[in-house]
Amino acid sequence: MSDSTPGPEPESPELPQVAQEAGPAVPPSSGAAGDAPREPAAPAPLGVPREPTGHADVDALLDRLGDADHLATDGHVEVYEDVHRGLRDALTALDAPQGPPAPRPGTPQTYDRS
Repeated sequence: MSDSTPGPEPESPELPQVAQEAGPAVPPSSGAAGDAPREPAAPAPLGVPREPTGHADVDALLDRLGDADHLATDGHVEVYEDVHRGLRDALTALDAPQGPPAPRPGTPQTYDRS
């Protein structure tokens, strides 16, 4: 045998034949005659637990997510955007400097000697 001539193909195991039962084909409900049209399901809570974070502002925003449980899907966007905006503001506030402003370079510092 040479490198240019391929060898025999490996044998593949035969898969068992699955018998198909004959029966009427049932198409998905298309609202045909005799089928009652399906109404959209009423909004229902997802049951996702929300654990407190220890930050009152963040916890209030996470509780606001529960408002979406009682709205139709098209009403969720407003709630999600409101919560997102609030969480973004809370994160931005963490970057704000805390305490008194730092002295500028070249400014003489005074110390309280009391």
